[in-house]
Amino acid sequence: MNTRFLRITSRISLAFMLCFTIPMQTAQAGMVGTGQIAAQASPDQRARAIGFFEREDVRKTLESYGVSPADAKARVAAMTDAEIASLNEKIDEMPAGGDSILGVLFAIFIILLITDILGLTKIFPFTRSVR
Repeated sequence: MNTRFLRITSRISLAFMLCFTIPMQTAQAGMVGTGQIAAQASPDQRARAIGFFEREDVRKTLESYGVSPADAKARVAAMTDAEIASLNEKIDEMPAGGDSILGVLFAIFIILLITDILGLTKIFPFTRSVR
């Protein structure tokens, strides 16, 4: 009976010690902000930014300023993720063909058309007022 008690006691103490000696890995979670996610550039974004400098019109403009396209591509490759995201955002905001005046004229036409239909103005003869 003494050996059985010793065996049970040793097993319990061994299990108890293993519980405290096995390193426990803890996971820490935190909130990730939208800015952090947006600042991370994917490989597609980096390739898109480099591809922008491969366009013929951009290459000619760079050469007119005395910048070689290879240097521009090397600088883009060295940019951080946040800088790549900012560059792609600026590329998206640029007018495609420089015809921004057409967009303004179209917006003015739509606004006048809506006010004409609502009966606030009478500019276009082809509209009928809802009033």
